[in-house]
Amino acid sequence: MRDSMEFLLWVRGPAFNLALTVFVLGMTVRLLEIFLLGRRPNYAEPRGPEFGPGMKTVLNRFAVDPGVFSRAPFNVVVGYLWHIGFLACLFLFIPHIELAHGTFGLSWPGLPNPLVDALAAVTLVSLVAVLIHRNRHPVMRYLTTREDTLVWIATFLPVLTGYLAYHRAINPYPVALGLHILSVELLMVLFPFTQLTHAFTVFIARWYNGAAFGRKGVQS
Repeated sequence: MRDSMEFLLWVRGPAFNLALTVFVLGMTVRLLEIFLLGRRPNYAEPRGPEFGPGMKTVLNRFAVDPGVFSRAPFNVVVGYLWHIGFLACLFLFIPHIELAHGTFGLSWPGLPNPLVDALAAVTLVSLVAVLIHRNRHPVMRYLTTREDTLVWIATFLPVLTGYLAYHRAINPYPVALGLHILSVELLMVLFPFTQLTHAFTVFIARWYNGAAFGRKGVQS
């Protein structure tokens, strides 16, 4: 029991501080790379504003494109399921909100724990379905890289370990909680150096595309 508590204190202390430092510095560098690249000067006379169309594109792209859905309904449905479930588990689980409040002084309403538990189960099933589909689909299997597999593992483990810890499926409990926190720290460390950065850059790219069309006076 003493060893399990020492493990939990280590992952909540030095390991978390290291992971947070890597995440913050890494994402700062990645975002600076994007913004410092700048844009080629456009000397054409603008035919419309940029900000409004850019924001409209960011919001509109959350809707499912009918063409994409007709070609790959499984990818769309399962993709939405696991993304929504993952974000709900991350931001709307009351213990996570309490952690954010204790660490950063921020707080917001959460969902009932049983509902988040059900969403975690849906997320786990959806992620497994994604992996099976990738390996069974010949084109997707060919395009899948080691980074894709690493990102899947790094995304799956926090949900799995959190689900097991919530249900007390691993004893002693400090080990279960420590493994969950450690899996989150792995995700944080990998975040700036893999395609996981799309969680931030996707909004930048969408705004830029919408702004470019808005400047031309074209509906994006």
